[in-house]
Amino acid sequence: MPLGTESNYSMANTYTQIHIQVVFAVQNRQSLIQQKFKDELFKYITGIIQNHEHKVLQINGMKDHIHILIGMRPSQSLSDLMKQVKQDSSKWINNKKFIMGRFSWQAGYGAFSYSKSQLPDVIRYIQNQEKHHQKMTFQEEYLALLKTHMVDFDERFVFKPIE
Repeated sequence: MPLGTESNYSMANTYTQIHIQVVFAVQNRQSLIQQKFKDELFKYITGIIQNHEHKVLQINGMKDHIHILIGMRPSQSLSDLMKQVKQDSSKWINNKKFIMGRFSWQAGYGAFSYSKSQLPDVIRYIQNQEKHHQKMTFQEEYLALLKTHMVDFDERFVFKPIE
């Protein structure tokens, strides 16, 4: 085998089906994602994810957080992808001067896996964010996701309500 082809060759027989919903918030849960640039932001984030050879199945959010359903390839870790998404999109928002002051995402994220049969429901859920948040806060939604997926969490590090 020629040098330099080992990594491509080893992935040749790799078959995966990995679907992850990622949820993350604006720093201090400030309501900074404005309607006027929301769609452009989602397209930009979609581009970042696609440039890393993953697939965005759905993206949406509210003024203080976003949800992304991703078809992941095993070639990159989720933490590396999220670092890139948050870093590049923050820089993009700041360069475009969409908000007064400096924009940044809160540290961390929630990630939840789904089977293919669950995807239509998850897509609908993400599409209907505005409707969901008429009934529950982001913190209530996030805690429900953690509990539904039986994720161990430390209350000290869960997004706190804005005071």
